Amino acid sequence: MLQTFEPAHSTPAHYVPAPNTITTSVAPSVAHAARPNGTMPLPNHHRILIVTGPAGCGKSTVGKYLADTYGYDYLEGDEFHPPANIEKMASNIPLDDADRWDWLILLRDQALASLKKGANGVVVTCSALKKKYRDVIRLARLYDEDPNAAVHFIYLRANRETLLARVGARKGHYMKDTMVISQLAALEEPDKDEIERLKDVEIVDVKGTQLEVQKLARAAVDGILAKDGPMAKAT
Repeated sequence: MLQTFEPAHSTPAHYVPAPNTITTSVAPSVAHAARPNGTMPLPNHHRILIVTGPAGCGKSTVGKYLADTYGYDYLEGDEFHPPANIEKMASNIPLDDADRWDWLILLRDQALASLKKGANGVVVTCSALKKKYRDVIRLARLYDEDPNAAVHFIYLRANRETLLARVGARKGHYMKDTMVISQLAALEEPDKDEIERLKDVEIVDVKGTQLEVQKLARAAVDGILAKDGPMAKAT
């Protein structure tokens, strides 16, 4: 049975408005998740985790869970679309490359701004349907002041039926079934070069329950942190 789910927050999130240069019909936000207590190993340098996939794959649910788990800031990508993009999608008109470039750059810059303000890491939800979109975000590490900065993608893989069922169950959201179909048509799944040479993509199957998907996502990030360098104890 297909499931939709909303994440349970162990700590209340603190929201900071997005920059004044973008105004949307939804209040943009950056959620600063409280770092969990205990001895969970965390990196001592900057991380940007991009949770990707088509509409309906569960980006927001997984992204918020990861931000809460690792004490990272959270950026909900859809909230940073300009009004023109939202209007197009609500009218079942697919976004093209020109619609996405400024949005992708804004998300990249907002993630860097969070790191500059002191965040140890940032989780960003972004469909990042094409390799060239992911390449735009990969450039973040070149602009970061930390030479050990790293960008990783958590690609949430789901079949067409799952995506359509989840989007169809949403109430009052601008994303409709036809937009899911158009996103699948545009989708370029991470290729061998990204997975084996760049080694900055992890694939998570989201056909299971909320708990199963959370475990898979956390295992993927734990693996990234274990491979990527120095670790520090959470406080």
